[in-house]
Amino acid sequence: MLTEFLAPDHLDVSARLSGEDGLLALREADYDLLILDIMLPGMSGLDVLKAVRRDNDIPVIMLTARGDDIDRILGLEFGADDYLSKPFNPRELLARIKAILRRAGLDERRGAGISVGMLELDIGNRRVSAHGKSLRLTGTEFELLRSLAESPGTVVSKDQLSQQVLGRRHMPYDRSIDTHVSNVRGKLAAAGVDHPVIQSRRGVGYVLLLET
Repeated sequence: MLTEFLAPDHLDVSARLSGEDGLLALREADYDLLILDIMLPGMSGLDVLKAVRRDNDIPVIMLTARGDDIDRILGLEFGADDYLSKPFNPRELLARIKAILRRAGLDERRGAGISVGMLELDIGNRRVSAHGKSLRLTGTEFELLRSLAESPGTVVSKDQLSQQVLGRRHMPYDRSIDTHVSNVRGKLAAAGVDHPVIQSRRGVGYVLLLET
């Protein structure tokens, strides 16, 4: 059904019925985006996501059952870029897809870099390094860090981050931005950044602090 819905928007869709077949397809061809259902026969969607993230930074939208907060949080922690709860309006999925593809197209047209303290962001190639050590970020994590790096030392609200990073309004009880921030912090720590570069401002948002 989703294949039929997305086709008129000039999206070339390839559907696979199991996680194993999906992983095989990813090894055989290049794709721009992955829509991954958690409920799959055999290998679960979360296990597929973990396998994908071992060597592939493709944007991933997870489909979860409504009310399964744990699955949504785990999906984000394992590297999903966004999620939708079933049942959902296919137009909402299309909007999420277009937002992610639009950001990728913008990166191709913008080749400038951003330097903040020990952080170096190569916008055109979507690469980040800290203390000269390369960080492996998902597309959403990269967008989050870029949004903060464009205004270092300034608090960016969760609503702004949600609009810029996820392409949608921040909703009450939505922990997506918080989870992505946590993921980025963990990767910065693994790269040797031993202090919180991204700090929270309770009830407001997040700020990227300059290294002193």
